[in-house]
Amino acid sequence: MNYLNLIAVIVVAYLAVFAQARQTLLRDLFGAQVDLLPSLMVYCALNAGWGVLAGIALLGGLWFDTLSANPLGITSLPLFTVAFIVHWHQDLILREQRYAQFVLGCFASALAPFLTVLLLFGAGDKPLIGWGSLWQWFVMTVIGGVFCPFFFWLFNRLNRDFAYQHLPESTFRSDREVKRGRF
Repeated sequence: MNYLNLIAVIVVAYLAVFAQARQTLLRDLFGAQVDLLPSLMVYCALNAGWGVLAGIALLGGLWFDTLSANPLGITSLPLFTVAFIVHWHQDLILREQRYAQFVLGCFASALAPFLTVLLLFGAGDKPLIGWGSLWQWFVMTVIGGVFCPFFFWLFNRLNRDFAYQHLPESTFRSDREVKRGRF
């Protein structure tokens, strides 16, 4: 991951958290709060190293917890766990396929809230969970799956438009001398 991509991921993570807290259109339409950070972590897990994964999980989790009722820092561990699982198996994943990106986004968007609720119970908090929570979990899973291919498209587009592209090497060697004339 180059510096342009890293800065873009950090900015998009910040804007995603801000948009989730500020924008109420999807919340009012579906009756569930949307979380885009797990889908962003899937992109990072398939395109970045461990340091970037830890940094984005920590920053995104802290930003998310600052604007939610969660204790500060409790979301960072589930985000990193999701990224760890995807990054660990990245050689087996068809990262260019939209369907695989959708499935990974659904997986991440389902696992991160589940792990967060487990951590909240483990910390002694009592989150409000009822039958409506299953609907909210389903909506979060599907919308996270839909946004995951969008993140891949967005960052690939930014990389293609603003970063230097690798040029294929020529078959002509520059250290080779060409003899001209008769045999």
